[in-house]
Amino acid sequence: MTTFLTSLLATFTTPMRIDTAPASMLWLLPLVATISVVYKATKVNRIALRPFAKETAALFGSIIVFIAVAALILYGIAWVVTGQLPGLLDPSAF
Repeated sequence: MTTFLTSLLATFTTPMRIDTAPASMLWLLPLVATISVVYKATKVNRIALRPFAKETAALFGSIIVFIAVAALILYGIAWVVTGQLPGLLDPSAF
């Protein structure tokens, strides 16, 4: 085996480290794009470029919107649970 092939195969033995920074959420976009393309490819009878791209883009957008809404809801729940909302409602805070 060549050195390149060996090093390429070795990268699949350890998981990729993804930070918890907001910019690391950009790794979500290729995953959602792949899911959209594969899902639509399995659901249509005949793949024509324009309709397939339109349906895939619609699915991609709907998944991203759903993830954003779910993230906002979970962030709000975490905000309330950690006790930051009662501190804002306290009159002495102003």
